[in-house]
Amino acid sequence: MSKHMITAEVVSQNRITEDIFSLVLKAADIAKEAVPGQFVSLFSKDASRLLPRPISLCEINRNKGTLRLVYRVVGEGTKEFSGYKAGDRVQVMGPLGNGFQLECTSPILMGGGIGIPPMLELSKRLAEQGVDKKHLHVVLGYRDSAFLADEFKKHATVHITSDSGLVGRKGNVVDAVRDENLTGDMIYACGPTPMLRAIKRYAYENDIPAQLSLEEHMACGIGACLACVCKTAEVDEHFKVTTRRVCKDGPVFFAEEVEL
Repeated sequence: MSKHMITAEVVSQNRITEDIFSLVLKAADIAKEAVPGQFVSLFSKDASRLLPRPISLCEINRNKGTLRLVYRVVGEGTKEFSGYKAGDRVQVMGPLGNGFQLECTSPILMGGGIGIPPMLELSKRLAEQGVDKKHLHVVLGYRDSAFLADEFKKHATVHITSDSGLVGRKGNVVDAVRDENLTGDMIYACGPTPMLRAIKRYAYENDIPAQLSLEEHMACGIGACLACVCKTAEVDEHFKVTTRRVCKDGPVFFAEEVEL
């Protein structure tokens, strides 16, 4: 799979919470090849910000040639992106990284915080492959306000949790899976490392394979700078723990491949 460097046109942008935005880009070459779990890198128009900002793919529309990015404003780069309007242009590189493997019949998708958006395209693809809504469980973990939940409900059974209990049940995504006695033949997850660590433990204890999308700070996004390495479960011939590049070798790994 090749990656493209293109100038994409902004189709639309909407603010969906106080600090989370939904950006749709016209990027046919990338949309044609992208798969759930991959990401793109957006470049600032400010020459002082040399490094691109990696953003996961929330939706991929191959027919329209568009990508939807749902992101949180966390710095000057994403603040700039949040000001874009229809007709504006931005330099984009992608698709980047390796996505999810879609071999299952009763999946459990678990997303936390800004790890929720990539679960949307994954849930759509699984539904298109014939996974029935009652066997397609999506567990979403929020801080205190929900976003995208209604979009998941179109093709999945949705379970909502939050730290505060203001939306859904109080607790985390693993609490919800246990409380609902959810079972499946594959866990897919994206979110902060403590959440992924708990999911890896739960998957091991219940003998369920799990694919985890790691959230790491990235620089180049193409595996050249080694800024986003993670430890693996492997050791080399000198009995030293080996590492993998999240941007190039991931961001999706099977749970047993990585140490969290």
